[in-house]
Amino acid sequence: MKRSEKIEVIDQLTEQINSYSHFYLADTADLNAEKSNDLRRLCHKREVKLIVVKNTLLRRALENSEKEAESLYDVLKGNTSILFCNTGNVPARLIKEFSKVNKKPVLKGAYVEESTYIGADQLDVLVNIKSKEELLADVIALLQSPAKNLISALQSGGTTISGVLKTLEERNA
Repeated sequence: MKRSEKIEVIDQLTEQINSYSHFYLADTADLNAEKSNDLRRLCHKREVKLIVVKNTLLRRALENSEKEAESLYDVLKGNTSILFCNTGNVPARLIKEFSKVNKKPVLKGAYVEESTYIGADQLDVLVNIKSKEELLADVIALLQSPAKNLISALQSGGTTISGVLKTLEERNA
């Protein structure tokens, strides 16, 4: 690969790293063509962009990016694929589901919610991270619950208060 081609690849990778909120680094070595195509189809279906990349080019792209992902440099060994996504837990779920049957891909590291995660043992943690939409839904549900209780209490209490007032009125009359 010529130097100009390398610079172009690095620039493209840097742009993608900056444009996506989350990315995962995985080892996809030893997947045959059929399994690789299955993985690519699954990624496409879940709106995850999968790219196989050279470690040296990826490291340069990470260095040029706006993300603080220096701790991921140590995992750039062997075969590396990068999975880009705008929802933090989708690639983790994809990796977990696909690796049950195929033993690969293996998570090397991830940049999710402005934090880095290193190692395959972090996969379950990443699967359980809630997306922004899920967190907003939880907050809305928590905010609605007290409001619903208050409205319910006011509605049921309204008949009780009117009953008490009516009784007091009858006593005084």
